[in-house]
Amino acid sequence: MSTLSTERMSELYGHWTALWRGDFTRADEILDPGFVVHQARPDGSDSEAVTGPARLLPEIEQTMAAFGDIAITVDLGPIVQGDLIAARWTLRARYTGGLHHATAPVGTPVAFSGHDILRVSGGRFVAYWTCTDVLAGLAQLGAVSGPNGPARS
Repeated sequence: MSTLSTERMSELYGHWTALWRGDFTRADEILDPGFVVHQARPDGSDSEAVTGPARLLPEIEQTMAAFGDIAITVDLGPIVQGDLIAARWTLRARYTGGLHHATAPVGTPVAFSGHDILRVSGGRFVAYWTCTDVLAGLAQLGAVSGPNGPARS
């Protein structure tokens, strides 16, 4: 159980969202070396095979390579209960290119939402569960057919 105050836990979540905007200056301070990501992977790979900052930072860099002008709004939370932090967020950005099958032009605005649950121990994040509406983002870029985006021709 975390002994950190709700204010400190909320501050940690602020540093977390800064990571996703490309500010890695506190990554080693807030991510435990054994940090584990629990995430469904579209490619079927094991999201828990690599741990720590080495697991997360390349994923953030991939996101930043495909999107510019990233803004993250915390829509709900952070909600703190014991050693857990939960939040719902929306990422808004502009497409910069490079996603396989995307038909949208560079500069297309995109927005998608997700939920985070993070566990804190010793003042650092040790576990992360996420559910992100990747399909909504891909549909907006024309990479998949669906109600939120164009069908492929």
